[in-house]
This record gives sequence, C-alpha cells and structure tokens, in this order.
Amino acid sequence: MIFVDIGDKNITQRIAEAEGEVIFDKDSFKKIKSLNSKKGSIKNIAIIAGIMGAKETSRLIPLCHNIPIDSVNVKIIKNINKNLMKVKARVKTSSKTGVEMEALTAVTISCLTIYDMCKYLNKSIKITNIKLISKKGGKSGDF
Repeated sequence: MIFVDIGDKNITQRIAEAEGEVIFDKDSFKKIKSLNSKKGSIKNIAIIAGIMGAKETSRLIPLCHNIPIDSVNVKIIKNINKNLMKVKARVKTSSKTGVEMEALTAVTISCLTIYDMCKYLNKSIKITNIKLISKKGGKSGDF
C-alpha cells in the first residue's frame, strides 16, 4: 500500500521558484515579437494557464497533496537575442508540504501553452531547461 503522511509536519510558509524556456527559430520569433498569435495574447494566456496548472497539480500528479496556495506569480520574459521566452513561476503556501511541484507544473503548463499558441508557425519550437530554482521553508530547509 502506498501511503504518504504529512500529518506530523508543521504548517510553515513555503515558497518555490521554477523556470523553463521556449526556444524559437529566428523567423518564427520575429512573427510573434508583439507576443500575439492567431489565438490571442501569448503572454496573458500562458500566465493564466500556468496559474491554473499550479492550482490543479494534485489532480495531475499522482500522490501529490492538494494544498492551499497563497499565491502564484507567473512571468513571461522575452529574450530577442536568443529567440526565446523564459517562463518563471513563484508559488507560495502556508501548509505542511512544499510547492515545488506546483511551481514546476505552472512553468510546464505555461510553456506548453506557448507552444500550442505558436505551433502554426513552426513545429520545431523547443521546450527546454525546466527546473526548480529554489525552495524555502519546511523541514528540509532552503534549496
């Protein structure tokens, strides 16, 4: 039987930050310089998707606890020199377990949304470098 018990953990403020990148070829990136596509505002829709992803993490990842989320902040940063969009997410909770998975899910869903909105330009768009940047709080401390 699989059993994950967080009952004895203390409620503390926990924060996690993650990031990822969506890389385009030069011509495709020029076409979306204004961050708009046929489906609308890439930035706004990807941010909303990331927030929704963070809130749905426990439904997407088996055995991931459903926890209260105090805040989710998703940023999309355009890098013209590298033809990419960097996605950053910061998730905060006051709970018994951390929000690393929620931050990573927010980034992943945002990146997938950007891909979906831009795939009509070129199918070779790459989603890469999704990683946890930091986590704070809880028994294991800061990373």
